[in-house]
Amino acid sequence: MQVIPLKYGTIFKQAFGQPDVFCQFAKDILGIEINIDKVYTEYEYPEPIGFVRSKYDLFAEDIEKRIIVEIQQVKEEDFFDRFLYYHLISMVEQVGGYQEYGFDRTVYTIVVLTSTPRDGSIKFSCAVSDMNPIDEFGDLIEVYPHRLVFLSPRQVNDKTPPLVKKWLSFIKDSLDGEMDEMDYPDTLWQKIMATIQKRTISPALLSEIKDDVTWEKAKIRFVEEGRKEGREMLLKQQGETVLQAREMGLDEMAIAKLTGLSAEAIKEIISTTL
Repeated sequence: MQVIPLKYGTIFKQAFGQPDVFCQFAKDILGIEINIDKVYTEYEYPEPIGFVRSKYDLFAEDIEKRIIVEIQQVKEEDFFDRFLYYHLISMVEQVGGYQEYGFDRTVYTIVVLTSTPRDGSIKFSCAVSDMNPIDEFGDLIEVYPHRLVFLSPRQVNDKTPPLVKKWLSFIKDSLDGEMDEMDYPDTLWQKIMATIQKRTISPALLSEIKDDVTWEKAKIRFVEEGRKEGREMLLKQQGETVLQAREMGLDEMAIAKLTGLSAEAIKEIISTTL
């Protein structure tokens, strides 16, 4: 079956924005039951919280729980900080009065990263951050049930929890644009596959997905150009340092200690400036 890869936010939101799919995903990833009637996409709180207005890919809440799901294709430089901010804002938003502090709903934030960063900074398939303190005896004090969960489908391994693994494997399987229906006989999987099947996507939704594709490619290009520019700047700075050190009368061994460059690199810099 030809499918639209679940790395694109538009199709991910279309598939996981279905209440029954969202609830089962939350149950398997978080181990909790939720009761919801609607999943909101591109959700914003009515009143701004903090200095940055946050918008959530998928947002749902029942009387006791608030769950947010974010899909991220490219790992940005502020990846962890940004999603910690999103997570905390959804907690702070609940403290609206002046009489007492209190979080009426537990906040769960799930971030799905569908690419593998080249810097090797993501080596896990599932990582969980909670806010429970640990005392001097090594005992966990369970006072804050809030959780921030990071998922990386491309990093599925033997240690990935089974219920988490089935979702990550499904997402990963979609990323090349082809899936075998026979591998997913369960009704829920079939429902998701019907949602992302390429031939059933409406022209309007395809247009949105193309916009996603264009933007993601642009972000990757911007990152690559930034890295190239950074490398060129570093080489220029190193070259200037080497030449200044040489003018001060330092030999190649001393310059190597000063800059951390190899003798070969120093010789090459000197030779290219002669």
